[in-house]
Amino acid sequence: MTDDIIIAPSILASDFARLGDEVAAIDRAGADWIHLDVMDGHFVPNLTFGPPIIKALRGVTNKLFDAHLMVSNPDALLDAYADAGSEIITVHAEACPHLDRTLSRIRELGCKAGVSLNPHTPASVLQHVLDRLDLILVMTVNPGFGGQSFIAPMIDKIASIRDMIADRNIIIEVDGGVTAETAPLVAAAGARALVAGSAVFRGDGEAAYRANIDAIRSAASS
Repeated sequence: MTDDIIIAPSILASDFARLGDEVAAIDRAGADWIHLDVMDGHFVPNLTFGPPIIKALRGVTNKLFDAHLMVSNPDALLDAYADAGSEIITVHAEACPHLDRTLSRIRELGCKAGVSLNPHTPASVLQHVLDRLDLILVMTVNPGFGGQSFIAPMIDKIASIRDMIADRNIIIEVDGGVTAETAPLVAAAGARALVAGSAVFRGDGEAAYRANIDAIRSAASS
């Protein structure tokens, strides 16, 4: 892996009436990954989409599918999301009573294993599963809705996770309130993959999405 910034647009902010076209547009506009915010209406109050939608979108793009499972029982769903074409599966530490086992199963399915932490969850919960991880997703808003404001104290949390990782090959990803203004702050703290929804899908179509992605990437890389 290189240390280049990864931009992962969240399709939660896209026009769902044109979802396939929107994914194709952000692919052409320079997205590195496609971030899939899966919500079950229980772990978080919103409800989004499941494996059939992801499987249908798999034929639209070759970009990496980054599935973020904001669900209360991820263990029951891992096989379905892997079969649908997800290449990274991220679960919430708060939803996994046997986190080590869950992460092991994700890797057995041939996917990269990620853990997400809500803003209130301390980084210390990762200490004993670091060697099971390919990605750590730091929520910089409370999960469940797009368009929220960035929670600034999470910058210190990102930096502490960076120190905890040491020389392990684990990507730090951030999700929530990522814009051209906040991107340099999280990148300086150690984040490499930036999830952006509203900040990418502003404007009308591919040209606008390209400008938005370029602005976030440039800001984070400066």
